[in-house]
Amino acid sequence: MLLNHAFGLFTHPDSEWAEIRKEHAPPRRLYVAYVLVLAAIAPICAYISTAHFGWTVGSDRVIKLTEISALQMSVLTYLAILVGVFALGYAINWMAKTYGAKEELMPSNGIALAAYSCTPLFLAGFALLYPVPWFNALVFLLAAGYGAWLMYEGLPIVMGIPKDQAVMYVGALLTVALVILVSTRVGSVILWNYGFGPVFIHG
Repeated sequence: MLLNHAFGLFTHPDSEWAEIRKEHAPPRRLYVAYVLVLAAIAPICAYISTAHFGWTVGSDRVIKLTEISALQMSVLTYLAILVGVFALGYAINWMAKTYGAKEELMPSNGIALAAYSCTPLFLAGFALLYPVPWFNALVFLLAAGYGAWLMYEGLPIVMGIPKDQAVMYVGALLTVALVILVSTRVGSVILWNYGFGPVFIHG
């Protein structure tokens, strides 16, 4: 089962990457059975915490989002995650030949690398049930660091490239990931101007 890889990447990542390469799951199956499931963790937890728990920032008043606003933000976040993972997987395959990997007609390895490297970020979504901004930022920062390390470890194994090439490869991919992140932020601002922005209430 694809979800078993989520735990293996934390306990024995090298052997888990080797299993992922041998498995060679089709991108559609990988998306349906893995990404669609784990990517929903953060939006669902964010909806629960922002609409029902609320948070405080510099005062004793509890701030919440309306349920409709929280639902809109969660759905848009979910879609952004799905697009981001696919874009990163596409970039991995697009750059593969440059860094000495074998070119594939089906982008299985690139999508797999993107999806499984994002596993720590997917699971970090549970932290959103405790809506304290500094705590959430710390958890996601640690998750992003471990995800980057997973990608560095997985690139030589999954893509079949020399270890020394992985440093430059992962550097380029992290740049792509930052561009994707900035693009989602810009997209958020544009959508907010069209009436999809957060609506706050005091609990």
